[in-house]
Amino acid sequence: MKEFPNLPILEVIPELKKLLRQHPTLLLHAPPGAGKSTLLPLTLLEEDWLGGNKILMLEPRKLAAKSIAQRMAQLLGESVGQRTGYRVRFDSCVGENTQIEVITEGILTRMMQQDNALEGVGLVIFDEFHERSIHADLGLALTREVQQFLRPDLKLLVMSATLDSRVLAEQLNCPLVASTGKAFPVSIHYRPGTDLFNLPDRMSAVIGEAQSAHQGDVLAFLPGQGEIKKTAAILKARFPEAAVYTLYGQMAFGRQQAALLPDPEGRRKIVLATAIAETSLTIEGIHVVVDGGFMRTVTFNPNSGLNRLVTLPLTQDTATQRAGRAGRLGPGACYRLWSKASQEKLLPFRQPEIMETDLASLALELHKWGINDYRQLQWISPPPQGHWQQAVSSLEHLGAIAEGKITPHGLELHAIPSHPRIAHLLVYSQEIGQQPLATDLAALLEEKDPLPSSQGIDINLRIEGLRRHRRSAHKHRDFGKIEQVAKAYRKILKMEASNEPVDPYMTGILLAQAFPERIASARPGNQAHFHLANGKIAAMDRKDDLAREPWIAIAQLHEGTGVGKIFLASVLSPQDLKPMIKIKPRIYWDEQEEMVLAVEEWKIGQILLQKKNLKSPDKAQVTQAILGMLKNSGEKWLNFDEQVKQWQNRIMSLRVWNGPDFWPDVSTAMLLETVNSWLAPYLSDVKSGQELFRLPLREILQNSLSYTQQQALNELAPEKIRLPSGSTARISYFSEGEPPVLAARLQELFGWSQTPTINNHKTPLLVHLLSPGFKPVQVTRDLENFWNQTYHEVKKELKRRYPKHHWPDNPWEAQAVSGVKRRK
Repeated sequence: MKEFPNLPILEVIPELKKLLRQHPTLLLHAPPGAGKSTLLPLTLLEEDWLGGNKILMLEPRKLAAKSIAQRMAQLLGESVGQRTGYRVRFDSCVGENTQIEVITEGILTRMMQQDNALEGVGLVIFDEFHERSIHADLGLALTREVQQFLRPDLKLLVMSATLDSRVLAEQLNCPLVASTGKAFPVSIHYRPGTDLFNLPDRMSAVIGEAQSAHQGDVLAFLPGQGEIKKTAAILKARFPEAAVYTLYGQMAFGRQQAALLPDPEGRRKIVLATAIAETSLTIEGIHVVVDGGFMRTVTFNPNSGLNRLVTLPLTQDTATQRAGRAGRLGPGACYRLWSKASQEKLLPFRQPEIMETDLASLALELHKWGINDYRQLQWISPPPQGHWQQAVSSLEHLGAIAEGKITPHGLELHAIPSHPRIAHLLVYSQEIGQQPLATDLAALLEEKDPLPSSQGIDINLRIEGLRRHRRSAHKHRDFGKIEQVAKAYRKILKMEASNEPVDPYMTGILLAQAFPERIASARPGNQAHFHLANGKIAAMDRKDDLAREPWIAIAQLHEGTGVGKIFLASVLSPQDLKPMIKIKPRIYWDEQEEMVLAVEEWKIGQILLQKKNLKSPDKAQVTQAILGMLKNSGEKWLNFDEQVKQWQNRIMSLRVWNGPDFWPDVSTAMLLETVNSWLAPYLSDVKSGQELFRLPLREILQNSLSYTQQQALNELAPEKIRLPSGSTARISYFSEGEPPVLAARLQELFGWSQTPTINNHKTPLLVHLLSPGFKPVQVTRDLENFWNQTYHEVKKELKRRYPKHHWPDNPWEAQAVSGVKRRK
């Protein structure tokens, strides 16, 4: 074994070994460049507790997994595949004597599904856990369960560079080891920020500034491949002497490796990279970092079932990690395209992927594991309930799970290392004899679009391009990686490639199977706009060849906030959709027709193909449709006239005066909430809004009270009161229990010395005394005082204005009259 380099991680190795002997789980915090990924695993190979078992180390990306395996092999003086090897999707290099396997995170779950106890594995290392990928979170949850129930001897080592490690240690209930590292100081330079549109030009200018001010190679972080290519073109034009390298996930492994090594001609390097360069990769010669300030992430909308690729400002931990790349070899510099004030406003940590992405693969893994409720596992961050339900619903629609258990079809899907939708497409292709087309289509769906958008959105053009690539001696670089994936799928399905002409309608069928919610029909009158089966609207360029097709199957789109944008699709024959048509009766309230409609609907998802009237709709369902509508819009369709409002106010006042125990809440909001209990019996022959409005609402509500309540209501809060004149007058009530009002002409109250009361004489009325012309004269709750003190003053004015009416000097003994009493 070669002598190991003197890296900072060696300082904590003795403590780490001691704690691993004593504890099943350990958390290591170490900054970038400490040697935790390459050196640490090698120092653990001879530990007694390992017992000759393997070490598995998880990496978030293929490039990191391969590069780390190669670096460890170099430290051992061996080739990859001997004591150290790697496993990534569709590629591996391990041997019989391999003791350390560096794997991408999804591989671990596959290994545990094949061997629940992970026999032959003594330690699982979760490297770069701070990236919080969904595969790492799932892998950790499953290995903790294996450790608890099957393998108490299994050790877990979680390694992070930027997480809040003390909080994570508490969640894992494990010791924390911290390596301070020996990173060199990095000077931070803030520059004015920019938007995504101007980012390539701004980055190029700052890179030029950094090159002039500092020695060494430059590493620049941009959000995606598009920005990288634009920036590279600008730099090559401005600095033709510089060696410009690009580094992103879609590149071939050989080109990725070239970006990590010194330039063969000895030129200064400028490496333009995505987040792929944030991890444990070592890029030789870097002394300067230029950070554009953005990161690209996938978010999932459970309402639409679609992922969205969004570009966001980076987080503080990501900014710190990126800056640290400049201080691995010596003092460095980091240029940030944002202000120091903006730095303080950045979120401290990135959002775990499990909180934002599609959970269909995770849900299928758990059902294969035997768990139908994610809450049965211990999570660092539990998945959102809405996303989980959406994932389960999608799997049920694909036939992968039923009644909480994985189905035989689900087992077939799980056996294929891809998203369940892609796996379903591949499995279904065998039923219709379209395996060659399905493998090409699946590879195209998983990889970046190889053609520019100017070529149109027809995915069949890409399939034809892939097949030309296979036939041609002159290979198309952008199709190379797609062909590798297609080849891997052909191996799984045990079949050969096809270079025959493509039937676009078969492509549409396969896409419709994988993405049934993205079946789309043209919207009448809206050229190039399509109505999706999930209820959304999406559009394409009007000049596109598919713009005039009546039906399409969408492979790729951006959901957007209103009208989505279609990026890839195929023509679809409506004849092929017949098995997907669902015929269901529907009885519902139609706002435009203002009535209940009972129809039989022929639909694909939410796309309505046709509907027919039902001849004899179920009356109970009609009633339920009306009741459901009334809960939201009842105030519009029920006649809450003044008579009804007064009935409500009488009861609501009694609730205030005497307490709510005896009296129900008859506020409009509560009546509509409980409409089923009091109105349903009266709706047997009602279908329209007009019929609803004609219902005798006051009578119906009165009947909703018990006989005792009705009697008490009339006694305690009567609608009317008899006046001394012999006539009756209405009492006005209020919902909050304010004093009820009696408004009557003064002449009708002669002889009434005491203020009238209701509610067992506990509540006096507020009397509004009116003139013969029904104009307010006085408001009082004390009639006796009015007759004694105020009447004679009022009399003078009223006698002058109404001389034909009788104005007695003694109102207590005068006869009350309802009409005009002539003076004698």
